[in-house]
Amino acid sequence: MVNCLAIITARGGSKRIPRKNIKPFLGSPIIKYSIDAAVNAGCFTEVMVSTDDSEIAAIATSLGAKVPFTRSAGTSDDHATTADVIMEVLASYEKLGQTFDYCCCIYPTAPFVTAEKLKTAYDKLVSSGAESVVPVVRFGFPILRSFKIVDGLVKMNWPEYMQTRSQDLEPAFHDCGQFYFLHVDSFKKNKRLFTDFTVPYEMPESEVQDIDHEEDWKVAEIKYTFLLARNKVGNA
Repeated sequence: MVNCLAIITARGGSKRIPRKNIKPFLGSPIIKYSIDAAVNAGCFTEVMVSTDDSEIAAIATSLGAKVPFTRSAGTSDDHATTADVIMEVLASYEKLGQTFDYCCCIYPTAPFVTAEKLKTAYDKLVSSGAESVVPVVRFGFPILRSFKIVDGLVKMNWPEYMQTRSQDLEPAFHDCGQFYFLHVDSFKKNKRLFTDFTVPYEMPESEVQDIDHEEDWKVAEIKYTFLLARNKVGNA
């Protein structure tokens, strides 16, 4: 049997949005959306939350996730990377005698993640033999036509593309910041989320939203409400 672990990373010390990881999102703690998606995906042998916060731990366990150990201070500060947290979780499970073939790191503020997306990503990872699967979204406008501001003046980053039509430029993508599906042995070797053998999972822009500030939060709620309404119409 393939062992697959869902790791939901939810430290307590968020700065820009206080208590961000359990703040109500359309009436429910935002972490609930990530936990529900993982629990219902059907591909995880265990769904856990990595946290240093007792309140987050209590909410997570009430929602069906496990919190088998507490995150260390070293991976709970502003300088710890997602890779650091995953490595610590895997090492802590090994001390308990548990190992996993695959793992998926899911952010706690990712309400657009669904069980179906996680299952699709898992299937892509297994069938492709890749080292990781990462959800990506296309930039809304070609970055080769982007600007920078130097001494108060607008300058093109790539002046050679000034006259090139936007539709003729190659599209660029960026990380959605929602989840990372990883082959555990490869990750432990590389200690990186992205490698030369990372497979993309493209998401529509309507289902992606960074949530770093209060305005982002409001936009995410608007997008989520729109998607719910659209799905109801589609299922009618």
